[in-house]
Amino acid sequence: MGLQGDTIIPILVKQVFKQVLSSLNVPFAQCIFEVDQEIASLAQRWNCPVLSNDSDFNIFDIQAGYLPFFHFQWQNVSVQRGSSQNYIPCKRYTTTSFCRQVNINRQLLPVFAAIAGNDYVNLRDMGFPIRLDDNQKSRVVFFNRLLDWLARFQGQREALDSVPSFIGHGNNRDNMDAALQALSLGIEEYKIPLGCLERFFNDGKAPDPSLLLNHLSVLPDWTLLPLMRGKLSSYMIHILLLRPVIQAVQVEDPSFPSGNITSRPIRQVFYGLLLGERREVEEYDREGKNLTSSMVKAILPRVAQQLQLNKLDQAPHSVRLEVFLETLGVSQSTLNGLPSHLKLPVAVTYYWLRHAHPRPDHPFLQALLLGLVYGELCRQRKEEEGREEGPVLERLRGLIQNPDLGADLDLGVAHAYSQWQCCLREGLDLNQLLCLPLPEPQCAWLYKGSLVHQLVGQLRGGVTPDSLLMEDPSSGQLYRAMLGAILNSHETETSGQPDGPSADSGAG
Repeated sequence: MGLQGDTIIPILVKQVFKQVLSSLNVPFAQCIFEVDQEIASLAQRWNCPVLSNDSDFNIFDIQAGYLPFFHFQWQNVSVQRGSSQNYIPCKRYTTTSFCRQVNINRQLLPVFAAIAGNDYVNLRDMGFPIRLDDNQKSRVVFFNRLLDWLARFQGQREALDSVPSFIGHGNNRDNMDAALQALSLGIEEYKIPLGCLERFFNDGKAPDPSLLLNHLSVLPDWTLLPLMRGKLSSYMIHILLLRPVIQAVQVEDPSFPSGNITSRPIRQVFYGLLLGERREVEEYDREGKNLTSSMVKAILPRVAQQLQLNKLDQAPHSVRLEVFLETLGVSQSTLNGLPSHLKLPVAVTYYWLRHAHPRPDHPFLQALLLGLVYGELCRQRKEEEGREEGPVLERLRGLIQNPDLGADLDLGVAHAYSQWQCCLREGLDLNQLLCLPLPEPQCAWLYKGSLVHQLVGQLRGGVTPDSLLMEDPSSGQLYRAMLGAILNSHETETSGQPDGPSADSGAG
């Protein structure tokens, strides 16, 4: 999971969202530029409103307006009169209507946003007496006072020249000059540029590299189109710019190390491919319940020493595959016989079993693989319309629909699976950077927390995988193939016996 405002969202939500959009043939772009300006530009070009919850779209002068998500009546689907088309009632905001109501020139809205404080300017932090308390009433009072003051001006320059009289004279001239410069830059952010998204949506082409902002010149040309298509992780830009990286927050046991520590060796190779060896990336992550930073070294596996980022897409498939497998410590023979779309999650699961702390016990592994079987059955049923649910799918779905309500959350189980999800996320990012040496799986079918948590309890209580997979030989075969690949490789790695029974024991 990760934090989004004050909400915890699943850690793989971006990957799932992009994959679902692709499966529905919904055109989308992963914007690598200043996203608000690009969206405003596209909306202006296409004469369509913007759907968002970003208050900056109250300021952009978009002809078709802005539709805030929180004003949609999602449960009130209606039918248009004289038509069979459905619609969802909502409210549309336009700068024209707002400025008419408060009696100010539309050109002054960016001045209002800059003085009130936005992503670019905060006068209060610069030492000016701008009082914006958390109390909503006091904020409304300040906003109304600011709007009344702006109503006396016709243009931005006139308003900016009068800013010192509004925000006070108790600061020195240098401080005031810095404030006026910051306000001018903040106002510029609301100018709608030509943008690059229209070319992408109309022609399927990446932006011309010569038109990129200076900080994006670090990107190799071959990465631009995959980035915009959402086929590469956008956080690679932060790495190339040597910016700090904040790791996602999950539900974990704070007495154990963060789950991101488990997946760090995969990230180190990701960093190495982007930056080369002997470079470091600053990571922010939790230590106990505290946020701390550490410098993480970029590394390269032996086989990747000669790879160059600007030609990574031209490297032979065999080399890219070897880099991926060596990073996860998996041999190619381990994955033989598995469905191609499950090779990556099985490789990640093998890596997780070796690196997780505390070491996952056997029911953790069994439940995870049963979850993969469940996802595979759901995927097949969705792709084959009319296919019956079958006894295994019905049995596993029953655990989700009828959970043990008396059981408390097992923080140890949550911690183990948060580590697995971290490993999966890093494995997906590395696989994408290496131009998919393994097929990319559909993430929505790989993990269902409500199921695997229930399964761990059932398996610890004596239920066997065989009893859950009865009456479906293909499901049992898939489960045993995945378990065998992981345990046999683990046995080879440790030159000893695995903790659980071998794959051919039938008990799983």
